[in-house]
Parts: sequence; C-alpha cells; structure tokens
Amino acid sequence: MGQPESREHHETTQPELPPGQRLQRGWPVTHYGPVPKFKPDRWEFRVFGATADGDKHCWNHEQFSALPFSTVEADLHCVTKFSMLGAEWGGVLARTLVELAPPGPSVTHVMVWAEYGFSANLRLADFTSDRTIFATHKGGELLTAEHGFPLRLVVPHLYAWKGPKWVRGVEYMTADRRGFWEERGYHNVGDPWREQRYSYQEEPGDGPEL
Repeated sequence: MGQPESREHHETTQPELPPGQRLQRGWPVTHYGPVPKFKPDRWEFRVFGATADGDKHCWNHEQFSALPFSTVEADLHCVTKFSMLGAEWGGVLARTLVELAPPGPSVTHVMVWAEYGFSANLRLADFTSDRTIFATHKGGELLTAEHGFPLRLVVPHLYAWKGPKWVRGVEYMTADRRGFWEERGYHNVGDPWREQRYSYQEEPGDGPEL
C-alpha cells in the first residue's frame, strides 16, 4: 500500500459501549478454522455478480495494493461481547471499490467472500458506508495473519463477524441471502446498538424473504 491519500476521522457521538459489551484492552484472536497461508502470486480479489457492466472485476495483490489508501478511526464490537475502541484502520474504502466496479441498479445486498468459502452478507447501504474499509493495517502496522492479513473487512457500525478476515471478493446480489454465521443462528443484520446477536431476535424485514 502507498501512503495515505485521505483520512476518515470519526468523532463518536456514542461514547458508551453498546449494550452487553465490555471494554477490551488489546485485541483477542477469534476466528473459525485454520489461518490460511498467504500466497501473493495466487492471490486475487474479485467483484462479481450483478455488476453494472455485467463483467467480473479482478485485482491481483500488486494491483490491489496500488489502490487509494485511506484510514478510518473506528471501534470494533465482537459478538462475544468485547469492544475495542478508537482503532485506526488503514486500507481501501469499500466505496472506492464500488466506484471502480459499480453495482447494477437492482443490487440490494452484497456477499463478502473469504478464504475456505467463508461468507458474510450485508445490506448495500452498510457496505457503502463511508467508514466500511477493507483493512490491510491497524495502527499503522500491517495486520498479522491471525488478524486477517492480507485483507479483512471492517464494518464499524455492525458486529465484527460481518467483517470477515482473509477476504477474497464481493458478490453483488439483487436479493438477500444468509452468509456463514447467519445460516448458523446469528442475526442477519447484526447492529450492536440494537444488540442484534441471534436470528431468533429478527423482526420482519431483517432477514431474506422465505
């Protein structure tokens, strides 16, 4: 990644923690499955599905690393009830990718795909938030493999499971469908301020139509 070209600074208007959360010092490692081995010569990031031009858009690691670099100051709220406040994330804003590979007019959701077929679904509005970022750095340092290197998604206003580690692509969708954890009982939206942890808490409109 090059030097930062812009900085997104968030002055929180909600200094308190979301309900049920506790302040975390440090950054615990939490994930399902093994840590993948990064192979830069085989790494590719894809945007596909219902793109505006109907094509698949791809970047290899060198090309992705050359995209505009931004920083976002934002919290991270894990559904396991710890919150890390005021972290600085560096990487590529999701809206930058949306500008480079626009979605079609009927797109309402995205599926973020990661290593081993892991996935997380997001409403398009959450994905295109000005603080949603594909992070390569935290606090000015490259992410470690355990924390998602070379790329993890951070969606500050949702629980952290909505931001997978080891991301490899984004699928534009014209209808919602559940991702990995959402299929296993987690809330389809995942707003920590509304404590949307589990699927049994969902209200009409929160999940895909049956």
